[in-house]
Amino acid sequence: MEKDLSNYRKIYKKGELLLKQIPENPMELFQKWFYEVDKYFAANETNAMTISTLGLDGYPKSRVVLLKKYTFEGFIFYTNYNSEKGKAISANPNVCLSFFWHGAERQIIIKGKAEKIAENLSDGYFESRPRGSQLGAIVSNQSDIVENRAFLESKLLELEKEYEGKEIERPKYWGGYIVKPVEIEFWQGRPNRLHDRVRYQLQEDFNWKISRLAP
Repeated sequence: MEKDLSNYRKIYKKGELLLKQIPENPMELFQKWFYEVDKYFAANETNAMTISTLGLDGYPKSRVVLLKKYTFEGFIFYTNYNSEKGKAISANPNVCLSFFWHGAERQIIIKGKAEKIAENLSDGYFESRPRGSQLGAIVSNQSDIVENRAFLESKLLELEKEYEGKEIERPKYWGGYIVKPVEIEFWQGRPNRLHDRVRYQLQEDFNWKISRLAP
C-alpha cells in the first residue's frame, strides 16, 4: 500500500505572534488563545489535548484527553490512576501536553510534571459528572483487556441496578492530575512556512524566560 502525500499544501495566514504583543506569563497567553479559539473556531472540542507519557515498556505514548481546568499553577485533567497513563505517570511524572487548533492555525506544546490533585477536588468534580459517566468510571478497569463490549455493557446494567436511588462515590483509583508547566511553546502558522514560535521557560526564580525560535 502506498499513497503519496507530498502535494498536500496549506497556506497559513490567520494570525501572527510577535514578542512585543505577548505577556510575561504564558498562562495569560494560553487563556487568551483558548478564549479566542473557543469563541471563533470551536468546530470541535477546544479543550481536547494530547498527553504524552513514557510508558513502562520504554516507549513514549500519546493519547487525547480533555482539559477540565487551568489555573496559573497548571492544567488539570481526570483519569483512572491504574490506567496505562496513570502507571506511566507514577513511574515518570514528566509529561508533554499539546493542543492543535487547526481552525486558528495554532499549536501549544507544554512540558511539565504531573501530580495528583487533592482528593476533595477530585470528589467535587466526580460529583458534577452525569451518573452514566460516574458509573462508567467504575465499570471500566481502564487499559485492562476485556473479552468483548457485551461484558462492559452487562456490568454497567448491574451497577445501574445496584446504585438505583443511591449516591455514587468516587472510586479511589479515579481522580485528577495537575500538570505544572516548566516550558510552554506557542506556535502560530504563517505564510511561506515562516511560522511564529515563542517559547517560555520557567527559571529558578519562577520568572519566565521568553525566546523566539526559528520555524
